[in-house]
Amino acid sequence: MSKLISGAEYKLAKIFSSDFEYKIPRYQRPYSWTVDQALELFDDLFGFYKSESEEGYFLGSIVLIKQESQPNSEVIDGQQRLTTLTILISALASIFEGEQRNMLCQYIKEPGNEFAGLKPKPRLTLRDRDQEFFLKYVQGLNFDDLLDLDEKSLDNEAQINIQKISKLYLQDKLKHLRNDLQRTTEFTKFLLQRCFLVVVSTPSQQSAFRVFSVMNSRGLDLQPTDIIKAKIIGQLSTGEEREEYSQRWEDMEVELDRSGFNDLFSYVRMIYAKEKAKRSLLEEFRAHVLSKVGKPKELISKVLEPFSGALATVWNRNYAATSHSEEVNTYLRWLNRIDNSDWIPAAILFLSENRNNPEYVAWFFRRLERLAAYMHICALYVNKRIERYSEVIKAIERKHNFELPVQAVELTDEEKERMRAALRGDIYELMPRRRNYLILRLDTFLSDGAASYDPNILTIEHVLPQTVAPDSEWESVWPDEQSRKDWVHKLANLVPLNRRRNSRAQNYDFERKKNVYFSGNGGVSSYALTTQVLHSSEWTPEHLANRQKKLLDVLEENWELTC
Repeated sequence: MSKLISGAEYKLAKIFSSDFEYKIPRYQRPYSWTVDQALELFDDLFGFYKSESEEGYFLGSIVLIKQESQPNSEVIDGQQRLTTLTILISALASIFEGEQRNMLCQYIKEPGNEFAGLKPKPRLTLRDRDQEFFLKYVQGLNFDDLLDLDEKSLDNEAQINIQKISKLYLQDKLKHLRNDLQRTTEFTKFLLQRCFLVVVSTPSQQSAFRVFSVMNSRGLDLQPTDIIKAKIIGQLSTGEEREEYSQRWEDMEVELDRSGFNDLFSYVRMIYAKEKAKRSLLEEFRAHVLSKVGKPKELISKVLEPFSGALATVWNRNYAATSHSEEVNTYLRWLNRIDNSDWIPAAILFLSENRNNPEYVAWFFRRLERLAAYMHICALYVNKRIERYSEVIKAIERKHNFELPVQAVELTDEEKERMRAALRGDIYELMPRRRNYLILRLDTFLSDGAASYDPNILTIEHVLPQTVAPDSEWESVWPDEQSRKDWVHKLANLVPLNRRRNSRAQNYDFERKKNVYFSGNGGVSSYALTTQVLHSSEWTPEHLANRQKKLLDVLEENWELTC
């Protein structure tokens, strides 16, 4: 009877031998080590090699599903190290020629032995999406072709990582060894004979996933989604189901990218918990989501996939429908300029349930943008924001439709008054991202949404300067210093520009300032607010008061701020 779990330490010469045939199952995450991690591994290895002449180097552990007497090894944990070590050994093999190269290639690919019943095959087989690429370029030692590939032509992040790490090893870390074959030989011998991995293996998939989860809850560098995936996919009963749902999981991860996919789990946690996180994402997801959606298929098909699709739409601003799509995508563009993502859980929950009702979607996102803008401009701190959005999430979960819409997304009369008060205040003294959002939002209201903006080159400038020189035209038009202080930072006195101009021009008289400081090529501006100033013949207290009222009216009308 085979052991349930076994563990043993092996040198890499044994790890990459016919005793093991590694396969990365489709439900595993893509190869995700970056140059930084590969660099750290090499520097640790080479530093140890130079300083220690006899001691062995421990590379950690891997977890396999493997029968004792069979080489077939399904990798549950250890893909990153096995793949990176294969790249390193292949890079070393490319330095050698003749018999030395052939001997080293035996650790990369099984050459085959008819009398031993061994067929030629790679020692490590990556997931289907990447294996042909890995076999051709890395295990086939075609590094020149690999490094010539345009990064944009590669299929996914895993292949980009493989190319970058190959380049790191060949053109940087191993470059100095090319002219010293003796030292290259000694380092290769050290790698194969004095570097060790602990192999934890079990014939039971359920047991392997349990070992994996325990090990990675104790500090190994995995994302929470990897551990959740191991648990969820491990619960499926057949290989066909594991293949199918692993592919669906991977499709979501590829669409959102690895970082975005982890963000998705945070947003899903918020939808279920409706409160600020108090513990780690893994703990919170288990407590609030997995406890309520215990079935793996249901979690993937009814929770993750709908929310993943909605999140991709929200981030890419590409809502598609027979009507209102442009309107919705405009609101999404503005929401994505908010300085936090607290609005996203409510957005993806609503969109996942109502995507096919474009008129209602437009209604909702118009109000969600206003709610987000209110909290952004009024500087509500995170706890208040989360409390407010949780009200919206709770309302979405109750019965609603376009005739009886989600009322919690509407501003209350108190919130409207607070926002109006903020708009009447000293806008320039807001944090830059808040004031920029407000100025550009106002500008788009004035231009009927036709303008597009690059916030990276935006600067907000004063018409009436902050410092008025004695005997200047400004002093004669604005003789009351207190009046200048009252108006200088108000909305009506601010204009958006594409770049900061000559600082001396900031204090020019009004006409000269318009012509030199505010106007762009041809004496015009790409901003409606600035164009209004260019068309103004004076900048007096009376003119500014009238302008302030008109601009506030525009904001109150478009954001529907009247009680």
